[in-house]
This record gives sequence, structure tokens and C-alpha cells, in this order.
Amino acid sequence: MYFDRFDICEAYFLALSHCHGGQWSREYARLCKLGQYFRPAPSLSVDTLSDNARVIYDNACARMLSGAA
Repeated sequence: MYFDRFDICEAYFLALSHCHGGQWSREYARLCKLGQYFRPAPSLSVDTLSDNARVIYDNACARMLSGAA
């Protein structure tokens, strides 16, 4: 895994979209804040992520689903 801002934004956009706990959750608030400066392509999905972004996505989802986020 290496630092790439675009990979991080894509991975976190998807992770926050898939793992938030509802409209009043902290993850949903982060997703809204991310949406202020990042507009993903309509075709963005887990399958279109780069290998680096996929690792970031998997780690983010694991943290959010375990409650450590």
C-alpha cells in the first residue's frame, strides 16, 4: 500500500457509502464532507478500484465494521 490521494478518496468514498450506520452516524457525516470536494465517476465501484485503493477500501471497511473508526 502506498500514498495516493486519488486512491484514498475513491476507497473512502465507497467504504463510507457501504459501511455507514445511517444518516446520523459519524461515517455518514464524513461521507458528506468528502462529497464536498470529491466527485466520483458514475462508474466507480469496488471492481474498478486499483489494487492500492482496494487494500485501502478493505482496511477502511474492516475498521468501520469493527467499530474502531
